[in-house]
Amino acid sequence: MTTFLIILAVVVAIVLYLIAIYNQLVKLKNRYQNAFAQIDVQLKRRYDLIPNLIEVAKQAMQHERQTLTEVIEARNQAHAILSKAAAHPGDASVMKSLQQAEAQLQNAMGSFNLLVEAYPDLKTNQTMIELNEELSSTENRIAFARQAFNDAVMFYNQYRQSFPQILFAASFGHPDDAALLEFADKEQIQQAPKVAF
Repeated sequence: MTTFLIILAVVVAIVLYLIAIYNQLVKLKNRYQNAFAQIDVQLKRRYDLIPNLIEVAKQAMQHERQTLTEVIEARNQAHAILSKAAAHPGDASVMKSLQQAEAQLQNAMGSFNLLVEAYPDLKTNQTMIELNEELSSTENRIAFARQAFNDAVMFYNQYRQSFPQILFAASFGHPDDAALLEFADKEQIQQAPKVAF
């Protein structure tokens, strides 16, 4: 009888431990999905600001239609991929597509900002100044949201890759690691700024 109770206690302990592993995997996955939802909100905010910025610039930059069109096309492409990423946060191929779309948008916005410098009326336009400030603020929010997402993904991946979780993760519906979201500015952020006098 005592042998039966010991075996029953061991089986119950193992089952409870497996339940704890499953619950922790679900909790960590939900955490990184929620963190991506914050990125989704901020990127949509940026995508909504860009057409307003372009509309203000159209009046002054009538000869620069190609650059304005490139910005809008890059924005639309990034917005479409963001919808896929929101449905599958952490999926490596979707995150890579989003990273590439964001890089194209950053390049287009860089070209746009260079053109704006050539138009003094735009640089002093109050609406343009306010939109640029909003866009800059949104960029900071995106950076913070991206960091929170990447931290949540890292915790999920570490837990999932640990022993004994790795033995059960795939059978519990967690077959792959989640992918980090890294934008093109990763190398620039890691380098110290250069100051010259």
